Amino acid sequence: MDLLSLRYFQVVARHEHISRAADELRVAQPSISRTIARLEADVGVQLFDRQGRRIRLNRFGAAFLRRVDKALAELDDATRELSDAAGLARGSVSLASETLLTVTEPVKSFIAEHPDVAVRLFQATPTVMARRLSEGQVDFCLASEVLEGPGLGHDELVREEVGLAVPLGHRLAGRREVAMADLAGEPVVTTRPGIWQRTLAERLFSEAGLELVVACEIDEATTAIEMVSAGLGVGFGPAWYLRSPLATSRAPFSPVRLAAPGAERVLRLYWREGAYVSEAARRFRDHLTAALTAT
Repeated sequence: MDLLSLRYFQVVARHEHISRAADELRVAQPSISRTIARLEADVGVQLFDRQGRRIRLNRFGAAFLRRVDKALAELDDATRELSDAAGLARGSVSLASETLLTVTEPVKSFIAEHPDVAVRLFQATPTVMARRLSEGQVDFCLASEVLEGPGLGHDELVREEVGLAVPLGHRLAGRREVAMADLAGEPVVTTRPGIWQRTLAERLFSEAGLELVVACEIDEATTAIEMVSAGLGVGFGPAWYLRSPLATSRAPFSPVRLAAPGAERVLRLYWREGAYVSEAARRFRDHLTAALTAT
């Protein structure tokens, strides 16, 4: 058993697919298959159930993966800590977020102040963010959904009002505010399940005793503005964004205040408790926190 075989196993376990793991690792499929077979021989049990070309992590593999994730994360932390102490690297930081729009300006100003720090950003769903963080693939996650996972700590950074975007010429356009009752039967442009806009819409409609009619389901929340402008339906978004020139310059729409209890977005910064945080990551965390809490 060696470090490379454990990293191969971790990626194969994540994808449960040899060819996808090979693409990520940039290694030939037969090499990965042989490595996994040697690893299984070393541990004395099969880690995957095989059905033709399909593989599934079994209970032995799932138990082994939990330990491997912890071991590799510790080794990665040790490498970063030694590099910091020895001054061998200029530093790096990585962040996953459901949307990169929120972090664009803070990242821009951080890079201007710290040009030698390598910043890596990943857009991901809450489930993928939690996994990346648990595996040590990223330093932080910025999420509006609650991230589930062992050993994850968080700080609440922002609690902001959510408003409504409606097409120009719509019966609600130009109103100062609307209640949920005004949205009865209205088609809604929203994200797919698991992203905060969809979670919020489902909750608000349910609490109001209304049916949520999804007219358009998207992955990137900012795309909703174009779909609203096209007349497909109304959409939810942070009130500050809906009123900003950045939003109104994308496509014409009418921002309206949503008078509904709990119509808000809570933005949290997550990290892996007990993990080593480099000097670059600490500075980035402090900069991001200051930038977001000041808005």
